[in-house]
Amino acid sequence: MKKTDLNQTNMKNENVVKTTSRETDMTVGKPLPLIFKFFLPLFIGNVFQQVYNMVDSVIVGRYVSAEALGAVGLTGTIMFLLLGLASGLTQGFAVLCGQRFGAGDIRGLKRSVANAVILSVVSALVITALGAIFMNPMLRIMNTPEDIYQDAYHYIIIIDYGIICTVFYDMFSAFLRSVGNSKVPLYFLILCAGLNIVLDLLFIVVFHMGTGGAALATVVSQAISALLCGIYLFVKFPILIPEKSDWKIHREESKKQIAVGVPMALQFGVTASGTMVMQAAINVFGSVAISAFTAGCKVVQILTQGFPAMGQTMAAYCAQNYGKKEAARIKEGVRVGTWLSNAYAVIAMVLCVLLLKPALYLFYSSGTDISAYLPWARTYVYLSMIFFIPLGFIFVYRNVMQGCGYGFLPLMGGVIEFVARVITAIIAIHVHSYALAAFCDPAAWIATGIFTLVAYRFILKKIYREFERE
Repeated sequence: MKKTDLNQTNMKNENVVKTTSRETDMTVGKPLPLIFKFFLPLFIGNVFQQVYNMVDSVIVGRYVSAEALGAVGLTGTIMFLLLGLASGLTQGFAVLCGQRFGAGDIRGLKRSVANAVILSVVSALVITALGAIFMNPMLRIMNTPEDIYQDAYHYIIIIDYGIICTVFYDMFSAFLRSVGNSKVPLYFLILCAGLNIVLDLLFIVVFHMGTGGAALATVVSQAISALLCGIYLFVKFPILIPEKSDWKIHREESKKQIAVGVPMALQFGVTASGTMVMQAAINVFGSVAISAFTAGCKVVQILTQGFPAMGQTMAAYCAQNYGKKEAARIKEGVRVGTWLSNAYAVIAMVLCVLLLKPALYLFYSSGTDISAYLPWARTYVYLSMIFFIPLGFIFVYRNVMQGCGYGFLPLMGGVIEFVARVITAIIAIHVHSYALAAFCDPAAWIATGIFTLVAYRFILKKIYREFERE
């Protein structure tokens, strides 16, 4: 290519970035409004995702049985493992896209998108195969009661077979977030949340498909969400569409994407393994405790969705600013994100107290005695909400490090989280204490929150030194 042609191409690429990112470029402007504007659609989307996941539990509990509700809840930790591995890989692969976008490297952006798609498809196939092979052993290791074993297996194996749908939705959403767009995935998610409710009622109430019907509704909804998100990306964001020559494995891209994606996936996997041990400790107390714990977990999960949303926001914000080598701006954005996370934690605590009992009525049929379930659920929810602030620390600081391309220390945070849960769960089983079993999550949040705060400060100093050398 001639020098004049090359200059014209570079100018064209810069103009594309400026035009596309007029409202989405997070490397310019005050961090607070940028972060909040990006955070809000993610938060709403995460809540909707939890709502349509919760719909499975609500409809199963009301129209199948309380035991079936326990079966769906029991598999939540395995589902978190499968979806966490898939999500960690795809989000990690997309970090490079955000850095390339922040640097204005459109050619490299297209190449990294193509490479991320290839790696994500391979990863989805591997996760699905491993899930199918080890599903029965995992359920047995978790002390799954025999009266809910089949319902649990039917639900989680269908989720496993539909992992590819989740991977594509997560991947397309991550691409859009990498260029500063957090609204479009929300719109498709809201649409598919409504579809999931309709399909749940159709498969469970009309066709009497039980827990398998609930899982099938989730997979179909995710598939439609992925399809719509992909079509929008293809039509509206040409800078993200790879050229024909990009569709191959690129060694340099693969090295960078795997260096972030694999530690993120392992971090999710380690965390999920810890929650599986926690669930095994809960399972010792029988079907009523499992069912109530499931309902309590759903309440906590919905009310804490601000934390992962803030984490996703900080990952996108820091990836773009890291690509532009703005260390001071990263520090200022993290300060803003931390204060927003702390404020959200206080609001979530209040909502836990106000909404727990009314929420429980959603999960059980009108003839069910809620008083039998409330003490179990209240113990977990009240213990958890006290420690929402360190939970927020985990999401903010871990995602900051990952957004800047550092994967090892976040992975070590996952290991600490795992160890804290396992130790607490083992002691809880030994002394036969439900309260201690319910404390597994807070114990993990405290230990990991402290670790990630220290790790972030270490990484920030490293980033300053790196940019100064360059």
